[in-house]
Amino acid sequence: MFVCNIKVSRTKFFKGILAVMAIVCIALAGMGIFKMYSSNHEVEIFNGNCMPSNEIAYLTDENYTNILKEVHENLDTYIGQKICYTGYVYRVPEIEENQFILARDMQLENTNQTVIVGFLCTLDNAKDFDTYSWVKITGSIEKGYYFGDIPCIHIAEIEKTEEPENCVVPAPDENFIETSVIY
Repeated sequence: MFVCNIKVSRTKFFKGILAVMAIVCIALAGMGIFKMYSSNHEVEIFNGNCMPSNEIAYLTDENYTNILKEVHENLDTYIGQKICYTGYVYRVPEIEENQFILARDMQLENTNQTVIVGFLCTLDNAKDFDTYSWVKITGSIEKGYYFGDIPCIHIAEIEKTEEPENCVVPAPDENFIETSVIY
């Protein structure tokens, strides 16, 4: 029979355990940093990822009212976000000459009625675009004022376009997920 006695002091044992734990922590931190910098930062809208983005968000008929609602409710989160979408020029008496509302008609649930919804937009030559003419814009969300703080799109690019086949957008979903990036 072979018997081996190993004498280990408590201090050496705990120092060894601490060294192993430190190595594991450093390895985990290194893997986390590597994953952060090597992952793809493109984000789909409403996926719960809240990383800011400099990419242009393209609004569609399907996500338009969800995004409109989210941006109005959390304006400070979206300042600087670039967006692109199509709508018609709509004016109300209280806005300035360099402003218009880029609007869509939103279908009210369970009715045949629609209401006009949209983003306030600023553009130096806004008066050059006729009311109810269809345009496609690209711009950045800023804080504007219309009877209180509201989102305002500072237009960087604008082009005339044709009215889409379906110019009505659905009401916002009841279960949309908030995010700080529009994608």
